[in-house]
Amino acid sequence: MSSSPSRLNPILANDSASGEISDWLFNGLFKYDKDGNITTEIASSYTFETPTKLIVKLKDNVLWHDKEKLSSKDVVFTYEQIISPTVFNSIKSNFSEVASVKALDDLTLEIIYKKPYFKALEIWMVGLLPYHILKDEKNLMTSSFNKNPIGTGSYKLKEFKTGQDIELIANDDFFEGRPKIDRILYKFLPDPNTSFLYLKQSKLDIGSLTPMQVSRQLDSSFKNNFKILNRPSFGFTYLGFNLENPKFKDIKVRQALSFAINRQELVDILFFGYGEVCNGPFMPNSFAYNDDVKPITQDLLKAKALLKEAGYDEKNPLVFEVVTNTGNDIRVNTAQILQYQLSKIGVQMKIRVMEWQAFLNTVVHPRKFETVLLGWSLALMPDAYPLWHSKSAKLGGFNLVNYKNEKVDELIEKGSGTINKDELGIIYKEIFKIVANDLPYLFLYIPDGITAINKKIENIDPAFIGIMHNQKDWEIKE
Repeated sequence: MSSSPSRLNPILANDSASGEISDWLFNGLFKYDKDGNITTEIASSYTFETPTKLIVKLKDNVLWHDKEKLSSKDVVFTYEQIISPTVFNSIKSNFSEVASVKALDDLTLEIIYKKPYFKALEIWMVGLLPYHILKDEKNLMTSSFNKNPIGTGSYKLKEFKTGQDIELIANDDFFEGRPKIDRILYKFLPDPNTSFLYLKQSKLDIGSLTPMQVSRQLDSSFKNNFKILNRPSFGFTYLGFNLENPKFKDIKVRQALSFAINRQELVDILFFGYGEVCNGPFMPNSFAYNDDVKPITQDLLKAKALLKEAGYDEKNPLVFEVVTNTGNDIRVNTAQILQYQLSKIGVQMKIRVMEWQAFLNTVVHPRKFETVLLGWSLALMPDAYPLWHSKSAKLGGFNLVNYKNEKVDELIEKGSGTINKDELGIIYKEIFKIVANDLPYLFLYIPDGITAINKKIENIDPAFIGIMHNQKDWEIKE
C-alpha cells in the first residue's frame, strides 16, 4: 500500500487504504459475486414483502472476532451510526431513502423505505459494526476502535500503527470457512518505484504494475515467477465541455471535436494498449452498458465539415482552453495528444495545468472553465443522478458541465424507484445512449488495472470484479 489507512472502520473508510484493509475485517449483509451481481453475505435470505418493505434473515453462525455472536441488533446499530449527525462519512446520502430499520428478532430485520429504491440492497454492502463493543462509545470519530477494529471478516488485525506495515491473521471462526492462507502482510511503500523494486526482488507476492513497466521493464525471470493479470479499471477519463459557454452549446462543435480525435491512439500511446476506448458513462460489461452504442472513430473530413457548419474555418478558427491538474502525468500527456489531434482540423486548444486544490477551488467548483480534463470512478451499481440530472448542475453538485436533458431527468427518476434489475438495465441503457449522443463530454478511455501475482499462489480466479472474490480458497504452493 502506498498510503497509510486513516480509520479502520467500514463506515468511516473514506480513503482507498482504509477501505482495502477494512474489507478484510468486516462484512455487510450483501456483496457482489464475481460477475458483479448482488448476493448474500451475512444475510442468509431476503424478500421484498412490498416494493418498500424488505425482510432480511441473518446467518446464525456469524461470530465477531472476539467470539460474540452477531445479531440483528448490530445491523440496527450500524444504521444508527451511519445516519448520526455526529458521525461524518461519505455514505450517509445512500441511506436517505430508508424510513426505518427494526430488529424483529435476533436474526430477522425489517427495513422500510420511503419509496421503492433502486439501491435498496447495495447500500447494505457496508461492513457492520459490533453493538456490544461500541454501544457506550461517546465519539465514534475519535474512538480507539478505529485503530483496533473487531469485525466478522476472514482476517483479524494483528496491530495497526500509522505509516507502518499491517499484518492480518486468518480468522479461525470465519462463517464461510477459515482461509487457507495464514497471514497477509501489507508493506507500507509510499514510493511506487520502491514497490516495483520489491516486486522484482520477490519481496512482494502481489503488486500493481504500470503499462510502461509491463511493456518495457520486465525480464523473462520476472514473467517466470509472476502471473500478470489486467482488467479494465473502474473509471474513465473525459474532456468536459462547459455547456453554458456559447462555443459548446452548439452540438455540431462537440460532434466535430469528437470526430477529430483518435481515442485508440490515446490508449496506445498513453497505456501501450493496456486500456480501452470509452464511449459512454457506465462500465463496459455491466448491466447499464449499452452495446448498441459504438465507439466514434476518427473522421477528419466530417469534423471539418461540422466545424464549417458551426461557423468556424481557417479565417475564424475555433480556439478554446482546457484546464487540468498537476500530479497526474497521464492527464497532462492526454491534453498534449488531444492538442495535436485537434490541430489537424484547425482547432487551437490551449492547455492550462494547475495544482489540484487550486484547480478545484478556482476552476471546477465555480465552473470557471471552457473545458476540463478530469476522470470519474465508476461503481458497479451506477447512480446517474449526481452526474447527469439537471438538479445536480447547481454549484456544489457533480454535474460540472451543466448538462440538462428532460428525458434523461425523467429516466433517472424512473430508475431510482425501480427495484427490478432487468427493468433498471433497460432504463440505464437508454440513459447511456442519450448521454453518449448528446456529447456533454468527450469520453476518452478506460485504463487497465495491471496486477502481478506470485505463481506460488494457487486457485486465483480472475473475474469482472477482480481477484479477491475467492481469496479464502487461495493456497500457497511450497
